[in-house]
Amino acid sequence: MIKGIHRYLVILAAAMILSGCINRGEAPAPVEEVKPTPQQPVEPVPTVPTVPTVPTQPGPIEQPQPTIPATPKVRNYDWSSAMQPMVGKMLQADGVTAGGVLLVDSVNNHTNGSLQTGKATESLRGALANNTKFTLVSAQQLSIAKQELGLSPQDSLGSRSKAIGIARKVGAQYVLYSNASGNVNAPTLKMQLMLVQTGEIIWSGNGAVQQTQ
Repeated sequence: MIKGIHRYLVILAAAMILSGCINRGEAPAPVEEVKPTPQQPVEPVPTVPTVPTVPTQPGPIEQPQPTIPATPKVRNYDWSSAMQPMVGKMLQADGVTAGGVLLVDSVNNHTNGSLQTGKATESLRGALANNTKFTLVSAQQLSIAKQELGLSPQDSLGSRSKAIGIARKVGAQYVLYSNASGNVNAPTLKMQLMLVQTGEIIWSGNGAVQQTQ
């Protein structure tokens, strides 16, 4: 019985000792309550619309500039000064019969350049206009004769057979050939007078032609 009480007292004393140790122990650290931080509302980032890419517009189609050919230099000549003395000599040539009909061919260019032969032909006809030995075949008569023979108005009488055919068509007894030859800057004017009946050259002459500018 006494042993039982003694055991109980030992157990009670141990329990009290343990209880005192627990009471004298440090109090546990206070636990701070963590309050949630209020979240700020996040504003949505505005979406910038994508600008569509504008396709490159084709530029205007440029037409190539036409190449303008260089204008040939216009040369003026003193045809009359060369033709007057030559026509005078031709009218005095042997074998020329007064009252004959003369067919005048246009002046041909045989130089090394370009020149206006139309003015030369006009000057030649002008030098023969007031002569008293020949009757000139008009330019209109010559044009009609060429047309009837199937020739171009610009066709030259360079071929002797052609010249004789046209001369007979218009009733001419003589054909006067003329051409400018040599250097175009200082051409030489050559003339030949042909007798239609025989095709013979009964007179020829030449003279220098000067430029006026």
